[in-house]
Amino acid sequence: MWRVATVVALRDETPTARTLTLDVPDWPGHIAGQHVDVRVTAPDGYSAVRSYSIASAPNSHRRVEITVERLPNGEVSPYLTQIVAPGDRLEVRGPIGGWFVWRTQQTEPVQLIAGGSGIVPLMAMMRSRASAGNKSQFRLLYSVREPGAIFYRDELQALAHGKCSVGVTYTYTRKSPMDWPRPPGRIDAALAINKFSQQVTGPMTTEWTSGLLLSPGIRWAYTFKNGLQIVPGVAVPLGLGPSSGEKGVFLCLSFELPYRKLPKE
Repeated sequence: MWRVATVVALRDETPTARTLTLDVPDWPGHIAGQHVDVRVTAPDGYSAVRSYSIASAPNSHRRVEITVERLPNGEVSPYLTQIVAPGDRLEVRGPIGGWFVWRTQQTEPVQLIAGGSGIVPLMAMMRSRASAGNKSQFRLLYSVREPGAIFYRDELQALAHGKCSVGVTYTYTRKSPMDWPRPPGRIDAALAINKFSQQVTGPMTTEWTSGLLLSPGIRWAYTFKNGLQIVPGVAVPLGLGPSSGEKGVFLCLSFELPYRKLPKE
């Protein structure tokens, strides 16, 4: 079902990314991690549809936020990031998706791993946690090209230093800040081991964690030691073993396009 949404606010996140706040009068509500389809129509009747993750937490104000990264040869993103203005109308369909979500009733520790614009649905999860007063442990490992490419910089800083803080770690693939402790590079097994070991106790060992393979364009990973597998775009509660008695970790991975598959094990 398509609904008419009105743009009520715009906010630049980076030089190439903009957040649009949409008022949707008959919005049915959403869960953090879901997305919407957006349809724009030209004066000559030509229309195009793109999918965008919802960045906002569920709310009672019928407001939905999406953050759009401008693509150099894009058909829709240049319009949404450079031309659209408050008062303009867009068509939206959704919310869509029920697998890649986090609900405020969940209590297990959460490890978020994002690359580039893949932070958007994870931001909805962090905002949802904050608005609900959920005290589950949250950590974010966020990979970006350079410091200027960080989405939601000020808000992430506030979340990291708030009452129910989120542990935030940045890694840079092309250019890192001066005196940064790690040289530019992709998220690798060593970094994943380090960050997981800070959160997880019990039988999730470095040997287990070294099975986590990540690189730009991938929205999945493999775990080799306990027979579990994370499938594309899905948040999976990871148990630490059938007889461990330990609480699982809710692991969410979200990387920007283009996708590139991992080689088969």
